[in-house]
Amino acid sequence: MISLIASDMDGTLLNEKMTVPPENAAAIKKAAQRGIKFIVATGRSYGEAKPLIESVGIEAPIIAMNGAQVFDEQGKVISTVSINKTVIRKIFHLLKSKGLYFEVMTNQGTVSDSKMRRIQNVASLLVDLQTTDSFKIAVSLASARLELMNITYVDSYEKLLDDPKVTILKVIAFSAEKQKVLQPVTKELMTLGNLAITASSASNIEINHSNAQKGVALETYAKSLNIPMTQVMSIGDNLNDASMLEAASVSFAMGNATEEIKEVARYLTDTNVNHGVGKAIERAITENLS
Repeated sequence: MISLIASDMDGTLLNEKMTVPPENAAAIKKAAQRGIKFIVATGRSYGEAKPLIESVGIEAPIIAMNGAQVFDEQGKVISTVSINKTVIRKIFHLLKSKGLYFEVMTNQGTVSDSKMRRIQNVASLLVDLQTTDSFKIAVSLASARLELMNITYVDSYEKLLDDPKVTILKVIAFSAEKQKVLQPVTKELMTLGNLAITASSASNIEINHSNAQKGVALETYAKSLNIPMTQVMSIGDNLNDASMLEAASVSFAMGNATEEIKEVARYLTDTNVNHGVGKAIERAITENLS
């Protein structure tokens, strides 16, 4: 019997418009009526994730930034796993030497050193998600979205390294050339030690402390509720979801998931465009999966 369901957001809970479709929301609420708890597990920051589920009437705890922070339903921080600033300095140096644009997620919000490049990256994501086939239109959409996000822009990331009040939780780097460029960079980053390098799309890599992974955070949260992992279900589509799919007894890969994730998961559901999360939850309830 399932007692707790964890779902990724981008490419999973969210559709091509980056919203939670009503079918997914209805399934989550149906599960709640049966006493099944729900938790979001995302690479996004808390501030980016919370409004998206609130907009469809869902109040849930959130595993944010791949597990770097976990929040309860009221937004209280349950746990934090940061990256040592000595290591961060090396990460920054390596990414800059490769000419890569990257963003930094901190205890004080997401930070970027280029609004133009941030807009370009969001536009590329919207095109990848088939929200539009026009990059020009995507840029306009991205610009509008960014006005709603709490992003801090700085001239230099060095300010973050020098500020003792700033804790760095995650770094995300982008490349239009995708894994051709990012894969070799990943290998170099791994030599720094104690890092988990994952991805939420083919055009990025997400850098966390090795203890900041969705699977670790999910296990810790389930344990706090005295829920064994044999009663946990997880749903995802990309590499940063692998650890929680491996940890949960019941795991679903989205129809749009990468091949690696489809091999990790026990079950396959429909795509995020066709509300695959809702269908997975309905199946778990109907078939009493365990």
